[in-house]
Amino acid sequence: MQVIKRDGRIVEFDKTKIADAIEKANAEVKPRERATKEEIKEIIKYIEGLDKKRILVEDIQDIIEEQLMEIGRYQLSKKYITYRYTRALVRKANTTDQSIKELIDGESEYWNNENSNKNARIVTTQRDYLAGITSTDITRRFLLPKEVVEAHDEGIIHFHDADYFAQNALHNCDLIDLEDMLQNGTNINGIMIEKPHKFLTAMTIATQIITAVNSSQYGGVTVTMSHLAPFVKDSYNYYVKKYKARNLSEKDVEKYAKEDLAKEIKDGVQTFQYQINSMTTTNGQAPFLSVCMYLGETEEYKEELAMIIEEMLKQRMEGMKNDKGIFITPAFPKLLYVLEEDNIKEGAKYWYLTELAAKCTAKRMVPDYISEKKMKEYKIDKNGNGNCYPCMGCRSFLTPYVDPKTNKPKYYGRFNQGVVTINLVDVALSSEKDMDKFWQIFEDRLELCHTALKVRHERLSKATSDVAPILWQYGALARLPKGASIHDLLHGGYSTISLGYAGLYECVKYMTGNSHTDGANGKEFGLKVMQKLNDKCKEWKEAENIDYSVYGTPIESTTYKFAKALQRRFGKIEGITDRDYITNSYHVPVFEEIDAFSKLKLESEFQRLSPGGAISYVETPNLQNNIDAVLEVIKFIYDNIMYAELNTKSDYCQECGFDGEILIDDNLDWYCPNCGNRNHDTLNVARRTCGYIGSNFWNKGRTQEIKERVLHIDNKDA
Repeated sequence: MQVIKRDGRIVEFDKTKIADAIEKANAEVKPRERATKEEIKEIIKYIEGLDKKRILVEDIQDIIEEQLMEIGRYQLSKKYITYRYTRALVRKANTTDQSIKELIDGESEYWNNENSNKNARIVTTQRDYLAGITSTDITRRFLLPKEVVEAHDEGIIHFHDADYFAQNALHNCDLIDLEDMLQNGTNINGIMIEKPHKFLTAMTIATQIITAVNSSQYGGVTVTMSHLAPFVKDSYNYYVKKYKARNLSEKDVEKYAKEDLAKEIKDGVQTFQYQINSMTTTNGQAPFLSVCMYLGETEEYKEELAMIIEEMLKQRMEGMKNDKGIFITPAFPKLLYVLEEDNIKEGAKYWYLTELAAKCTAKRMVPDYISEKKMKEYKIDKNGNGNCYPCMGCRSFLTPYVDPKTNKPKYYGRFNQGVVTINLVDVALSSEKDMDKFWQIFEDRLELCHTALKVRHERLSKATSDVAPILWQYGALARLPKGASIHDLLHGGYSTISLGYAGLYECVKYMTGNSHTDGANGKEFGLKVMQKLNDKCKEWKEAENIDYSVYGTPIESTTYKFAKALQRRFGKIEGITDRDYITNSYHVPVFEEIDAFSKLKLESEFQRLSPGGAISYVETPNLQNNIDAVLEVIKFIYDNIMYAELNTKSDYCQECGFDGEILIDDNLDWYCPNCGNRNHDTLNVARRTCGYIGSNFWNKGRTQEIKERVLHIDNKDA
């Protein structure tokens, strides 16, 4: 049996350490309270008898406490708990130095699995993490109020991205205004970039802009292909002019111009894909990018846009070659396909694109789907008009906004200031099922989040345009003069700031005894909790003229942190805290049996109350031979929910060539079902983590969550 230590190192089980720890506690109690040699041996024997391949050191210590209590050694158990606490204080004495050492040594499971899209062994990633460790230390000691740090440590709230907070100039995520930057020119690293005149050039410049912007913030970015569509027209006109100069017939001019254009679109999309997946930002990873494909964004260049979308889907479906020359599923860019009247009905003009999108989803897990119909119902601006636009990164949505200068909607060029998340499960457990107490604790915790969010806002408000010229001076987010403050862009709805939440299911389950899928008390209580979040954001917004917004947090590694914190504070409660993860946002828990259509219909009610961002999903088997089933789900999304995705399986084993689903055993180890390979270096695994695709494996909590996901759709005709 192997033991996973707190720093992530894996060591062989050593029973002498258990005996030594109990003996040290023995020395602190009266002789009649001490455990005998035989009792200590029995405890060790019990642990060995669990027959686990790997076990956390914290779990071993929990078992020791339970066993001491079972044999009536209550005072000894208390002393052992004190011993654990004392050891924890020693470990905390110099956590920054220790964290740096663990990272550099490369043996820490925490750092190796902290982000499923980062490889902590690579020097560029390590450099980002090293800076992050320093930033977190400064943030904790100097920048955050004590009560916020303590609540964060206890898992009561989560102050996101402390590893970037020391710099006052970094924000979370945004929609890049590529149209402004490409049409009017921009500046990267002091070099003027003028308006391109061909599609291939525009796509190349776009990737450079994306990388520069992504390096000037810490969250995800989104661009839309409609901003590239005019350059398709420019390229076509270029080829027409070229062939007319050769005195060819009008028919031949059109023929050869279209052939050249088709090749350029293919080359442009391929260049875009290669650049995005081969470039490295200052965050130590490929740009965290989403690409919007929305025909409704343009009338003048709709045909050109359709050509780009078709090629994007074809190349993404093919995949990208890994270092072995095998086509695999890349993590980025995430693709966002907007469903609308022109592409959702069979026989519609662009139905062929939706069919292609369905095939791509079945093969590569993207695109995700935004319903123009539902979004326009939800996102009503002050002029009374419904709006449709993409999310920033994987799920963060802006609030409706009308530019006071033009009286027209504006989304590209806007951004999110940051996130603080409340642990709803902790609110529930702290109330001990007393409803009055629940709402009071909820109120107090929300104000604690408010305090933390104001710290985020106030720190960012000190930034000037000079700190990130690509963002604030050269069009990505604004065209401010040098030295100008970004303060005004943080108010009046131009940007948002997010109140995140996690664990609605466990919160509802504990307080009512039912899931929020029950259609009765559980659902009613869950909707009240969501409404409370929205009411507080509205209250803060009216008082401060800042767009606070409710956000279904994609807690990738925090799901494990929250779960362990709950276990420390409240013990293991069956059905509530007995797993090493808590449920993301408002989702139906991954282990609850429910069909795809019921799940999406139910979650749509909760998604509407998460206006700052959320995504729903259905878990599916391999549907590459059942595209009709995928299309039925897509049609249902259009009519019922604003934003959703299908989680398919797309894995590969380099040892035997197996192309199917890589599995997880009871010890949470990944393995190839064909040859038994367990080497992460030769297993290509892609899973939807929290709205985006991860491919560098996950921590214990998230791995357990992935293992327990049930299918929401079978592989029969829909």
